[in-house]
Amino acid sequence: MKKEQAVNTIPIRNGENFNQEALRKYLYEHVEDFPNQELVVEQFPTGVSNLTYLIKSGEWEAVMRRPPSGPLPPKAHDMRRESDLLKNLYPVFPLVPKPYVFCDDKTVMGVPFYVMQRKKGVVLDDHFPPEMSPSLELCQELSYAVVDALAQLHSVDYEKANLAEFGFPHGFLERQVNGWVNRYRKYETDEIPFFEPLAKWYLNNIPASEGASIIHNDYKLNNMLLSENYKEIEAILDWEIATIGDPLFDLAGALGYWLEGSDPDYLKESLPTVTVMPGFIKRREFVHRYSLKSGRDVPSLNYYMSFTYFKLAVVLQQIYYRWKVGQTVDGRFADFSTKVKNLMLYAYEISNTLNND
Repeated sequence: MKKEQAVNTIPIRNGENFNQEALRKYLYEHVEDFPNQELVVEQFPTGVSNLTYLIKSGEWEAVMRRPPSGPLPPKAHDMRRESDLLKNLYPVFPLVPKPYVFCDDKTVMGVPFYVMQRKKGVVLDDHFPPEMSPSLELCQELSYAVVDALAQLHSVDYEKANLAEFGFPHGFLERQVNGWVNRYRKYETDEIPFFEPLAKWYLNNIPASEGASIIHNDYKLNNMLLSENYKEIEAILDWEIATIGDPLFDLAGALGYWLEGSDPDYLKESLPTVTVMPGFIKRREFVHRYSLKSGRDVPSLNYYMSFTYFKLAVVLQQIYYRWKVGQTVDGRFADFSTKVKNLMLYAYEISNTLNND
């Protein structure tokens, strides 16, 4: 499926209209080479967080990001933070879109927003297009590209990139563990016998981080734009939860989505992904290549991998909670409780092994 940024665009949704003339004038005054022709705005319909738009003026194209309408939690949907990250990261890691301008003048849009380069490519989710029969070599090349880009990101000197204030690496893992354990308790519905043993194990065995880097925090195939031959990464998207933290946390997060054909069926049903196909490298090879490319020694990822699946279980639990209490009637969420239990079970099984596969 060919995608631009996320998916094909749609007309602006009702209730999300804004003053396009005010936006056009602002871009003309603040963006170099903006042609100042009639402005055409369309919306990318996917995503449940920030709103993303395709904006065109003649042959010129860009993407705009803004927060959703209505009251927002403190520190959430921080457009300046996202824009500043891209601004400082782009010169040393050009797989991110180049930001053009950030605006906090609410007379233009009513909310802060930023405009960035439009990257083009295709998105790969849980299957290739039906008309395509990917070779083993293609899947291997794509695997290597994914590993290499992650190693490249983690090798960026965040201090030289003026991103030292972008996160707080000291105590990062402890904050993550406490935050996700408490989040599950807040949204708990059905009793899961694995939760309390896991929570205790996580809290009592937090590993010492051996370094810090820029981490994407949601690094997976469907957050990337690929070349038309599916062998290269054109862009990595969705940086809103990126921070400075333990790179092994990010590596384990990527491996959490990198399932293998030999994984339990209940895990593959809970996290469908294209990487189960022949040709994609195994997690062990992913780690080995990452270590070579990044120059990092990678210890046992037992703790990190278990916590990755626990975290994914909590994300689904939050969605299931909304369905359970009637905040949404979307029938897709009715069986999320099963997925939560499956992921929690797998996290528990990993926590009881000596070595991660």
